[in-house]
Amino acid sequence: MNLSVKIRKNLGDFVLDVAFDTGEGVLGLLGASGCGKSMTLKCIAGIEKPDEGRIVLNDRVLFDSEAGIDVPPQKRGVGYLFQDYALFPNMTVAQNILCGARDKDKTAEYIRRFDLVGKEKLYPAQLSGGQKQRVALARMLAAEPEVILLDEPFTALDNFLKARMEREVMNVLDGFGGPVVFVSHDRNESYRLTDTIAVMENGHIADLSEKHELFRAPKTLAATLLTGCKNVTRLKLLEGGDYMAVDWGIRLHAPIAEKVLAGQQANRSEDGTVYRYAGFRAHYLVPVEPGDKERVQGKENSGSSNLLICDILREVEDTFSVVIQFYQKGLAERTEYSLLTYETGKEDWARWKKQCAEGEIMLRIPDDALIWMKD
Repeated sequence: MNLSVKIRKNLGDFVLDVAFDTGEGVLGLLGASGCGKSMTLKCIAGIEKPDEGRIVLNDRVLFDSEAGIDVPPQKRGVGYLFQDYALFPNMTVAQNILCGARDKDKTAEYIRRFDLVGKEKLYPAQLSGGQKQRVALARMLAAEPEVILLDEPFTALDNFLKARMEREVMNVLDGFGGPVVFVSHDRNESYRLTDTIAVMENGHIADLSEKHELFRAPKTLAATLLTGCKNVTRLKLLEGGDYMAVDWGIRLHAPIAEKVLAGQQANRSEDGTVYRYAGFRAHYLVPVEPGDKERVQGKENSGSSNLLICDILREVEDTFSVVIQFYQKGLAERTEYSLLTYETGKEDWARWKKQCAEGEIMLRIPDDALIWMKD
């Protein structure tokens, strides 16, 4: 079971230019609104026509611009779950599902399977958001598609219903043996529901990796930001393999950085510096014990401790944690990337503030927590 996509389509503001192959399992398309995620699904389904390219599903060509092949949507074997579910408003629950099942016995089976018994004669306007989604899922699966396309299926649901419907969709996907493409702009949702993630930016795929690898070490700035990293800086390469974090005003050192940035001569500016990016996730910072400050500061002077001294702007309470927004103390120039974020448990932060009441609050970025980016 395989879906192969390589297409281009001029969308005016940008050109959609994507290529990927996916087999069994769930491929996520993660990106901001308007980056081309939904258009990619519509091209696969045959709702929109690419300007050029090729789409192949299980060795069956659905679209080929050179060969003049463009299989109609109803013959593609594609199951498409729209954001608004696209139920027929003038049809009952049973009639909507029958459109996919094409058989009354099969329709009755899917009504039972999706807990819609007693709702058969209701119209979409009489259903809750969760019920509408179950009808749309039942209709889609009853048609026995070869590939499933899910276009931000939880956007219209509140948090409680969203959690419930996620579980139902997971159950559906666990029992489906073909490829699945899941579109979302929510990184946590993508992480929970997918196996591999393609990060999309302005119509192209900026990064495509197994999800754990993507969140551990995204390859591009776009992928780093879309996977939720709030702390990012530009880099200036220094003598001896260290780097100046331009936006944070500190020196950074990590062995992996020398491998990532070495030899990038083509990207050196006239004065010999190299600009790339580094980042770290908000919960990876390590507090420096008051008694360790002299030792750590001494290491920092050698450029190897990745040390931050907090000039706190605000503390933001979440349900179970607290988010500290701060600048590096003494930073001469503040840019859009200069504001840093540290997230920790409420009790941990309260205890830490008490320990540091008489002095500076210092945090260290572990070497292995830094994310290094080429682009």
